[in-house]
Amino acid sequence: MPELAELFDITAARRLDAQASALLGDGGASLMQQAGLAAWHCLLERWPQAQRIGVVVGAGNNGGDGYVLAGLARAAGRQVTVLRLATDAPATTLSQQAEQAFIAAGGAVAHFDGGLPPVDLLVDALFGIGLNRAPAGGAADLINAITASGLPVLSLDVPSGVDAQTGNIPGVAIRATVTLQFIVRHQGLYTGAALEHVGGRRLAALELPAGADQGVQHSAECWQQPRLRAQLPARRANTHKGESGHVLCVGGNLGSGGAVMLASESALRAGAGLVSVATRAAHVAPLLARLPEAMVHAVQDAQDLQALLPRAGVIAIGPGLGQDDWAHELWRQVLASGKPLVIDADALNLLAKAPQPPGDAILTPHPGEAARLLGLSTAQVQADRFTAARALADRFHAVVVLKGAGSVVAAPDSVPRVIAAGNPGMAVGGMGDLLTGIIAALRAQGLGAFDAASTGALLHSLAGDAAASDGQRGLLPTDLLAPLRRLVNPDV
Repeated sequence: MPELAELFDITAARRLDAQASALLGDGGASLMQQAGLAAWHCLLERWPQAQRIGVVVGAGNNGGDGYVLAGLARAAGRQVTVLRLATDAPATTLSQQAEQAFIAAGGAVAHFDGGLPPVDLLVDALFGIGLNRAPAGGAADLINAITASGLPVLSLDVPSGVDAQTGNIPGVAIRATVTLQFIVRHQGLYTGAALEHVGGRRLAALELPAGADQGVQHSAECWQQPRLRAQLPARRANTHKGESGHVLCVGGNLGSGGAVMLASESALRAGAGLVSVATRAAHVAPLLARLPEAMVHAVQDAQDLQALLPRAGVIAIGPGLGQDDWAHELWRQVLASGKPLVIDADALNLLAKAPQPPGDAILTPHPGEAARLLGLSTAQVQADRFTAARALADRFHAVVVLKGAGSVVAAPDSVPRVIAAGNPGMAVGGMGDLLTGIIAALRAQGLGAFDAASTGALLHSLAGDAAASDGQRGLLPTDLLAPLRRLVNPDV
């Protein structure tokens, strides 16, 4: 996948398919043949020794792709079983033609009766990109049987049961070993619950006629590690610390000093020239012992904080902040400062209690915090992470990093970005504090808010992947600091 891959919503994918079919003049028959051939080649590459192949087909054109693959596999000497629900006779012209061609060549179609045939692998051609509801009845039974079989699965275009628009799983869904997408990458397969079902993602772009993409726009971008080089150029030889920015981290209420410590250290490791910390007096000595490079200040009230604000280039507020009177006082002072902000944790909760545009700001909510900011449930946020991220960006006129599997970065009037990195080991307290410091450091070094948020989320996730190379369980935020320093220097 290229360093900045384009992702498409369902409307764009359908328009592209329709325009290509119209230009080809065959109603899409040649595209179906291409898709089936690409799927057969993908199967051969991934499972070259497979002799017994089961192909589960639905009534639509996705099922037609499956029939084409089945015919090619049978012609190559494989033992092929095509399986469908008794009620799922082909319902489109293309799928009817594909089934007829398969049967005319000697193939047979069996009906699902609760069991699966003895095969080496299964091809999932049950539902395509249009499904946005929970599979029911026999379809749900078939998907459950496939899951229970433990067999490897090649899903065509989308794992059946996954919403390709949102990544939501409204009911049961196939857990694919490999998902082969056709023509374009579908945005929903890169974030949220879908990541547990897609397996390895591949793309068969197919050969489209010139002009097929007229008026078709991508809906998101997928960011990967190679993107870092463009975002983090080498520093010039005659630089000084002032050019790398001054971050002020505000937080660390009583009992939560570690959070602001993590944010401060990650800001330094991400390249900030200077880092100041405004925290409770009880945390000054421990923080200096851990991080002598930081300038740590005991802050009892807003007046103490006021003295620190003029020197700061960017303020990161929220890690360990709390929601008591001390936190409210500091929060109001920071909001009034007019400085670029990175807002996380309890600062987001304070913002949710009294919503207002926070100025030049980057918000970094997890789904629960996003739900409070939008007045929704966490489940509603997770059901459509793209819409939730865009809604937050529009409501608060700010850049938003909606954290989680496949973090979504959104900004007003901009195409959102999805971070293709990270792992379940990062689901531990303190990881978000690191992200806050990283983003603040990049913003202080001169990146715009959208790029700082996107690059910071990518750095954070890649550092998590590097730190988890010897296991995800037991991963700690501090484990990310060493790989973070390597990653923030992509030219080394």
